[in-house]
Amino acid sequence: MNVAVLGASPKEDRYSNMAVKRLLAAGHRVFPIHPVYQYIEGLRVYKNLIDIDIEIHTMTMYVNSIQSSKLIDEILELAPKRIIFNPGAENPELQELADEQGIQTLNACTLVMLSTKQF
Repeated sequence: MNVAVLGASPKEDRYSNMAVKRLLAAGHRVFPIHPVYQYIEGLRVYKNLIDIDIEIHTMTMYVNSIQSSKLIDEILELAPKRIIFNPGAENPELQELADEQGIQTLNACTLVMLSTKQF
């Protein structure tokens, strides 16, 4: 499954980094997104969403609502099949717009979902 990680970090103590590692270990294709970093866990980091030219099944969010609100149009244009709002990344406006476009939205923890085989 193609999974975009918005707010991916190379810092090992960050949940977004743990998610990248766990997603890779589970066999998913991971597309880290961050405006600063070039590589995370050996993967090319996409500076913005419009650079991703492959269909994304799941976008897992690790940015706060202030940051994600600036990206609403890009996120909806990318049109993932599912968006996971990890704790602290909830964005009711984006969730409502995504739901209207038929994108499944979840307020959940990617790491827990992976651990419990619900991903």
